[in-house]
Amino acid sequence: MNDNRKFKANLVGRDPNTDLALLKIDAGNLSYLRYGDSEKLRVGEWVLAVGNPFLLGTTVTAGIVSAKGRDLNILDSEYRIESFIQTDAALNPGNSGGALVDTKGFLVGITSAIYSPNGAYAGYSFAIPEGIVRKVIDDLREFGEVQRALIGVNIRDVSEDDAKKQNLADIRGALITDVKTGGSAADANMKVDDIIIKVDGVTVSSASELQAQVSKHRPGDKVTITYIRNGKTMSVPMTLKNVAGNTSVVKPGMGTGSIFGARLETLSSNDRRTYGLSGGLKIAELNDGLFKDLGLKKGTIIIDVNGKDISSVEDLRQATNNNEKALKSIQIMTPDGRNFTIRMGN
Repeated sequence: MNDNRKFKANLVGRDPNTDLALLKIDAGNLSYLRYGDSEKLRVGEWVLAVGNPFLLGTTVTAGIVSAKGRDLNILDSEYRIESFIQTDAALNPGNSGGALVDTKGFLVGITSAIYSPNGAYAGYSFAIPEGIVRKVIDDLREFGEVQRALIGVNIRDVSEDDAKKQNLADIRGALITDVKTGGSAADANMKVDDIIIKVDGVTVSSASELQAQVSKHRPGDKVTITYIRNGKTMSVPMTLKNVAGNTSVVKPGMGTGSIFGARLETLSSNDRRTYGLSGGLKIAELNDGLFKDLGLKKGTIIIDVNGKDISSVEDLRQATNNNEKALKSIQIMTPDGRNFTIRMGN
């Protein structure tokens, strides 16, 4: 603390998709910041960054907001949310996790990254917007796990060619490149090459802005998606789902789609066509655990567990009662297309 007191912190929860965590310390009469509104933050507005660069002690730097909705592709997560506020407030190693405040002292972001060729400040710094921070922290406090709402699509920014094909006046929005089977978008009959331009009336100009808007919701929330198909603007109501493909509360440990040491993801339409499968889960990341012990590799597709077809992490949990000792057989397809079954001994 500023008065040199030290506290042992307990980890309430963490969210690798946004690079945020909630810590709790046993103390009273502490100063705190009030939330501002990052949605109302405008390019050119002055902001202050507070941190502890190079272990110098509390330091404050000033700058202006130079852009919003920046996607740096720096988080290693399939469900990452990157919609950074870019400023020219000087940040250096030690600033990460510090407050970005407006001129009234309200929290508008959490400083997170710099863009630098040498590891020190070079003119560009980035903060996680307050809108994302508030939702993540509220979820971690209430549930211990972020209740991440998903549309069930893969997206990218709209290109000039995309705009020409659909006779768009502006190059903006998020173009759908894949629709996940059983996801909210599939339920709403959305298709590849649809361009999403609004969520509940809020304009989204890029893929990162769409992610930021959806991230403010919880599974089960109903939203209205406005999109362009073949040059025509359309709207559709949609009920958002969680990573397991339903609207239930996600319990701690389930939010990343991880089980038995592996992070799993549903198959894309390209994977289904390539391997001739209608369902299955692909291993996107492999850590120590049962699946690694069985010799499974990253990219392996899990098709059937204990005689039950698997299309979601929830299917896998139900087939094993979330207990690795209940795993008796597993049918897989290797990345090179070989299909075989592993049976457990008694």
